[in-house]
Amino acid sequence: MEIDVLTLKALRDNGEPHAILDVREADEIAICRIDGAVHIPMQQVPARLADVPADMALVVLCHHGSRSGMVTRFLRERGFDQAVNLRGGIDAWAVAVDPEMARY
Repeated sequence: MEIDVLTLKALRDNGEPHAILDVREADEIAICRIDGAVHIPMQQVPARLADVPADMALVVLCHHGSRSGMVTRFLRERGFDQAVNLRGGIDAWAVAVDPEMARY
């Protein structure tokens, strides 16, 4: 299951309850990030499931959507039914929503 960046922007703009899980590495986070996102690198997600928000819509993102797609499937298989992948990742966010954001 996926959503696009404009849908995420609408969630944020409307104040709808949701969480963002950023599964990129620390060096990627240092370049750009979405404020308020929970950062758990992809490889650490299995060991840190207790840190993953489970009580609301959960948007999982990475650079372009590939890693976050895998994490979304992993989470949904473990009962995180509200987890969705951010199609295009933070790069699509930078292009369509926040053109001032640094890209890599």
